[in-house]
Amino acid sequence: MLYDLLVVQFERSLRNMTLILNKAVAYSEHKKFDINVLLNSRLAPDQFNFTRQIQILCDTAKFGAARITGKEAPSFEDNETTVDQLKTRIDKTLNYLRTFQPKDFDGASVCKVTTPRWEGKYLFGTEYASQHVIPNFYFHMTTAYAILRHNGVDIGKKDFLGELTFKA
Repeated sequence: MLYDLLVVQFERSLRNMTLILNKAVAYSEHKKFDINVLLNSRLAPDQFNFTRQIQILCDTAKFGAARITGKEAPSFEDNETTVDQLKTRIDKTLNYLRTFQPKDFDGASVCKVTTPRWEGKYLFGTEYASQHVIPNFYFHMTTAYAILRHNGVDIGKKDFLGELTFKA
């Protein structure tokens, strides 16, 4: 189950973010303004800008899966300044997520997960996923979406959710 939530669904959402980025580029070209306006936009003065939201989104996905499974996550430098660089970061995150298999998440309910910011405290893997990783991922996904939507990019719920896998 954690594999589906942390790998399959995160992959889907990251692919959707790439499509949303494409719409942001098209919007800036159509309106004839520099895309950097969107990349540096934020909803509140004390909030991270769009670029940082994408960096954290990717980090949350890769570290979430890595910490629960005991794997080493790749390190990214947080130096992206262009849409292409953000897309590359998303692609690198997707490639990393594709290295996981469902069996990698066996034992998540008993593994202790901590982060450098938790000062010696921990959560069990399933708690870490449900209380931290999943909400944090969607917080940054939603915030990135909202920054673009607020700035006029023609995106909606279908862009955020992507194609559904309906059965007939």
